[in-house]
Amino acid sequence: MKILVINWQDWTNPLSGGAEIHLKEIFTRLVRRGHQVTLFCSHFPQAARQEVLDGITIIRRGSRALFNYVVPLWYYRVFRHQHFDIVVDDLNKIPFYTPLYVREPLAVIAHHFFGRSIFLETNPIAGSYVYLAEKLVDRVYRNVPFAVVSQSTLEEYVQRGFPRENFTIIPNCIDQDAFPFRVGEKTSYPSVAYFGRLKRYKSVDHVLRAFARLVPAFPKAKLFILGRGSFQPTLERLAQQLRIADRTIFTGYVSEEEKVHYLSKVWGVVNPSMKEGWGITNIEANACGTPVVSADVPGLRDSVRHQETGLLYPYGDIEALAAAIRAIWESEPLRHRLSEGAVRWARRFDWEDSAAKMETFLHQVVEQGSVQVRSTPKKEKAECSDL
Repeated sequence: MKILVINWQDWTNPLSGGAEIHLKEIFTRLVRRGHQVTLFCSHFPQAARQEVLDGITIIRRGSRALFNYVVPLWYYRVFRHQHFDIVVDDLNKIPFYTPLYVREPLAVIAHHFFGRSIFLETNPIAGSYVYLAEKLVDRVYRNVPFAVVSQSTLEEYVQRGFPRENFTIIPNCIDQDAFPFRVGEKTSYPSVAYFGRLKRYKSVDHVLRAFARLVPAFPKAKLFILGRGSFQPTLERLAQQLRIADRTIFTGYVSEEEKVHYLSKVWGVVNPSMKEGWGITNIEANACGTPVVSADVPGLRDSVRHQETGLLYPYGDIEALAAAIRAIWESEPLRHRLSEGAVRWARRFDWEDSAAKMETFLHQVVEQGSVQVRSTPKKEKAECSDL
């Protein structure tokens, strides 16, 4: 197949995240299976306008702020003449509304809706822009075939009125060669880590507040914050206010090797986010032989099995979060059982399997053709096409 993928960013962009990891892992494997893949995404400083990475031709045009307006223009001027077999819309934050103008078979990859959680991350004006843009997804994308990363994401779309039969679950996975898949030697002191982007909606401050409640009983305990992001200065100030700065380590960016080292050494990993599509960092921690304490929210409850690979707690309940961490720290039998269960669970998630499922899904879309929405009034449709 000749495949065009449209996404806001590529995986080399400093602002890339889980969606870009998913894109890279899936579509580089499709290239190795003999398919031709072009990725169209926004440009960022010092990046090449066009290059080939891991077999994928990457075309970067437009800034991140205006890329959604660039997509339809480039489609009309360039891509519609290049005879792609299928177009893949990686739906994330602001939609591209591809069903209104793409004429090739169309498939959509979806991780999760931001919904009202966007207001935790940005100002009311920008938040309203994202929120209302997502609302239009319900109408524009209703009859397009979707590949989603979790049962929670599927159910969210069904609740919004999408036909269940239009969805295929293709889970996020991990590189099976990159992780030890064993319970290794842990730190000599109680320890816990957060790993991911430091963004407000990720609720990393909950981890600091829970950790501060535990310090009096565990004076040698340490908290590791792995990752970087715009919320870090706020978190550093909070650590000072909570008087835990001397035992809270902000590592910033970590390499793949450093990530495995930290995730293997700590007694537990916490994922406090209010909403995710899946929670790939949970599986990565599990593959390092480490249980996860996670908020019981859509996406994360799909990637954590309560009392088997980790512990779930009610989102935002700091006392419950602290109690879950304490349970892992205090009970060696519980910690050992969860760690062993975590390794078994992580072995189930192999990118090769998900790439094979994606290949089958895309072939089906090409063979059947995507049924696209055409019920929008002509005037409104023309306005959207002019974005």
